[in-house]
Formats: sequence, C-alpha cells, structure tokens
Amino acid sequence: MKKSVSSVLKENTMIIVLLVVFLFFTWRTGGTMFSPTSFNSLITQNAYVYILASGMLMCMLTGGNIDLSCGSVVCLVGAIGAFFMKIAGLNAGVSVILMLLIGIVYGIVLGYLIAYMNIPPWIATLAGYLAFRGLGTAILSANSTTGSINIGSEQGFLKVFSGKMFTTKNNVLNVPCITVGIIAAILVVLLNIISRATKLKKGYEADSAQSVLIKSVIEAAVILLVGYKLAMAGGIPTVLIWVAAVLLIYHFITDKTTIGRHFYVVGGNREAARLSGVNTRRIMFLAYLNMAVITVVTTWVVLARSQAANATAGTNYEMDAISACVVGGVSAYGGSGRIFGMVVGATLIGVINLGMSLMNIDANFQKVVKGVVLLGAVAFDIISKRRGK
Repeated sequence: MKKSVSSVLKENTMIIVLLVVFLFFTWRTGGTMFSPTSFNSLITQNAYVYILASGMLMCMLTGGNIDLSCGSVVCLVGAIGAFFMKIAGLNAGVSVILMLLIGIVYGIVLGYLIAYMNIPPWIATLAGYLAFRGLGTAILSANSTTGSINIGSEQGFLKVFSGKMFTTKNNVLNVPCITVGIIAAILVVLLNIISRATKLKKGYEADSAQSVLIKSVIEAAVILLVGYKLAMAGGIPTVLIWVAAVLLIYHFITDKTTIGRHFYVVGGNREAARLSGVNTRRIMFLAYLNMAVITVVTTWVVLARSQAANATAGTNYEMDAISACVVGGVSAYGGSGRIFGMVVGATLIGVINLGMSLMNIDANFQKVVKGVVLLGAVAFDIISKRRGK
C-alpha cells in the first residue's frame, strides 16, 4: 500500500513550519541567520537539547511520562565532575567514568522508585529537581569563592566534547568537512531507497516512489547545505559527532529492536502490554535508567562548552527537552513519536531561540513564543487524532 503525496505532506507539517520560520528569520536578520557562524551556533548551542530529548522521548513513549530532574542532575553531576578534575586532581578520563557511574546509580534508584514502588514519575523526578540543584550549588560554594569551578585547563576534555574536527580558518572551504557531507548525503539517499524496497517486499505500507524521491532530494540538499556551512565555519564541531551518534543509536533502538517496540506498546496500552507478556515494570525501569545515563552525556557536553561548572547549569533543560519532543510529534499521552520528529522539534526550538537572539528580542518574550509554539503543537496533535478517528 502506497501513501499519497498529500498524506506525506500532512505527516511533515512541522518540517514545513521549520522551513518557513527559518526563512522568516533569515529575512528579518538580513541574511545573518543563513551565515556559516549561525549554522555552527545552532548546532553547538542546541546540542544538549538533541541529546537530552532523545532520553526524554523514551520516557514519554511509556505513557506521556517525563523527567523533571534532568536539568538539576546536569548541575549536580557537572559540579561533581569539575570537583574531580580541578579540586581532587583526578584525570579527566577517570572523572568522566565516575560521572557516568553516579548517573547509573541515580538511574537505578529512580527507576526502582517509579517502576517497582509505583511512585508517580513526576513526583519522583520533582524531588530530584528540587534537591540536586541545591546539592550542586552547595558543592560549588564549598569549593569556590565565585560559586563556579573553571575547567578551562582540561584541554583533552574540552577537545573531545567541544572542539572541532578538520579545523581551518573561517570562510575558507574545508575540503574534508564538505567531503563528509557528500558521503552522508549519498548514504541517506541509499538508505531511503533500501528502506522503501524492504517495506514493499514485506508487504508493509510505504511511501510512493515520487515521495521518496522528493524526500531524498530534500534531505540530501539539507545535509549538503549544513556540510558546506560548517566547512566555511572552520570545521565539524565534535559535539555534532556526539549528537549524531546518540540520534542514530536511539533511532535504531526505537525502530529496529524488540525492546524499542515494547516502549511503544506500553505507552499505547500498559495493561494490554502486560497481559501480552511484556514486562512493563522493566520497561519503566529502563526508561529512567536510560534517562539518567543520557543526562550524564548531556552534562559532558554542557560542561565542556561552558568550560566551568556553575549553579545555573541545566536551568530549564527539562522544559527544552519536553518541548522538543512534543513539537516534534511525540504524543503527550505516550505510544507514538519518532527520533526524526524530535530532531525537527529541537531544531525548530533552536531556530526560534537563535533567530530572536539575532534580532535582539527580549529573553522573556522568547519564552512566550516558545510557550505558544508548544501549546500549538499539542493542539495540532489532539486535533489530528480526532480527525483520524
């Protein structure tokens, strides 16, 4: 069964909205939004959203559940990591491992409380939201007169999480960078073709050849554009490699694995999933253990970018992650949502942030716009489902 072009356009409404918003800000900023520097900033400034929202998506799939503590965990783990590196004098690699172990322990405790003690997720994570930022601030205050710990001298750590690959001067074409972009574009086109052929062979619903062609051309063009802009901005940010790795891993888990399908089943109807033999408690446990681990990965990126641990790190990160998921089509009720949609949502939020910043719009008004966008996305999701029924 083939999808019509109109149905494909309906499914990609947020992509069209993203394009319109980007073009609007490009016009209003006199083309600054389209500059290589802006493309680089869009990636580096919003890397934490893509990474954190990947974990939040898994939580939301289980029934619209969320993690309110992740922003505070970023603050606490960042403070502990900076303490290990600068005060305790530990090697950066050892510090990274210890930070990960702390995240795993927290994830195990949180997952147990939610999955096996039946504490509502928002209550369990709200406790972390309140406690961990206070604890992180206390650690920073006790070890620094300024309330922050600088890690600017940890060049190895900074290079891995906030450096650049194939570095060249700005506005000089970086050949290795553009080559990577060309290879990525070719791979995306091939994967789209192979995916459609596989679906048709198995008798599944698939997009029409025309739709796949249009989709492939657009995706390849976007990749080549980003590759070119980064090539002119001095190289590929290492954080982009981390983001790409996280997104590909979660895409594989949600689309190609049994455990990934179980997340959707539990979110669609938890009781039916339990009666079908799915271990719903284990799924809930894994969702929050996974969220804790991905929050630590986010902490590495944030700590490297700011080159210091401070009490404001992670502020409102949980809201940004939730917004990216909801705007990207992840159901607020659970059971549906894709990594690609979340990426679109995160990019839209990032474009709005960057565009309004370039236009020198007040930060408070930026929050108003993001709130309206979030509400509109939820309303669109509800209306679409009602029409579907």
